[in-house]
Amino acid sequence: MTKLCIFVGTTIGSYAFWALGDSVLGLGFLGSFVLSGVGSVAGVYTGWKLARRLQE
Repeated sequence: MTKLCIFVGTTIGSYAFWALGDSVLGLGFLGSFVLSGVGSVAGVYTGWKLARRLQE
């Protein structure tokens, strides 16, 4: 369950931050790529916390 939550969190976080950088902030490819990495890390953390909460 933990791996699934982390995978989903990473996918959603990465895409959301990419779209934020590209559409809203207008950063271009490199800026959106870096922001996508930040979104991936945030997604891992959020997915991990969700999995811990679901296991309780």
